[in-house]
Amino acid sequence: MVSAQKKQTLTIRFNNRFGNEQLLPEQTYSLNNTDTLVVNRFKYYISNIQLTNTEGKTIIPENQYFLVDIADEKSLSIQLNIPEGKYTGIRFLLGVDSIRNVSGVQTEALDPLHGMFWTWNSGYIMAKLEGTASSSMIAGKQFTYHIGGFRKHHNTTRLIQLQSPAFTDSITIIADAAKWFNGINISKEPVCHSPGTLAVRFADNYSKMFSIAVKE
Repeated sequence: MVSAQKKQTLTIRFNNRFGNEQLLPEQTYSLNNTDTLVVNRFKYYISNIQLTNTEGKTIIPENQYFLVDIADEKSLSIQLNIPEGKYTGIRFLLGVDSIRNVSGVQTEALDPLHGMFWTWNSGYIMAKLEGTASSSMIAGKQFTYHIGGFRKHHNTTRLIQLQSPAFTDSITIIADAAKWFNGINISKEPVCHSPGTLAVRFADNYSKMFSIAVKE
C-alpha cells in the first residue's frame, strides 16, 4: 500500500513598498525627485499560483484567488497546503482569469463588496492604486488607477514568474508600487477607470513590480 504524500504549509508574504520604502496608507513618498505622492489605497489580485520544486516538477495548489490589500494586514500573507519538499520557483497571475470574469456574482476574495468588480462586461479590477500627487491637475490633487480588462488586446492580467534560492515553508515577495509610474505622467494621466490602451500600459508596468526578498 502506497502511503499518502506528506504535506507542508507554505506561507507567501507580500511586502508592499514604494521604491526602497515600506508602503503604508497616508504615507508621503517622492517620485523621481519631482513629485510628492500619498498613497491611500493599493490592492491587487493574486491567482492561479504554481510552484516548481528542486526536481523541476510543477506543483499546482488548489485553484484559489486572493486579494492583497495594504489596509488589511491579514491579506498580506497567503497560506498554501503543498507536498513536502524544497521549491525554487513560483508563478502566479496578477489579476483574475477570463473564466472568473464572466462567472457572475462570486464570494470570498471575488465578492463585489471588496470594490474590485465593475460589471459582467468589464469584469474585475485586477489592481487598484489611489492617492494624491503634487503634479495632479484634478480636484483634490488625486490620482485613481483602477486597472482592468480581460478581453483580447485589452487584457490586463499578467503572468508573474520568479526564481528563488530553495525555500520550504515561507517566501517573501516584494511588490514595488513605484513601478506603476514608469512612463506615466500623472499631470496628464491622473485617472484610469476603464479597459483600454492606458490600462494595458499600467498592466505592463505592474508586471515588473514583483521580486523575491533576499533572506539575510
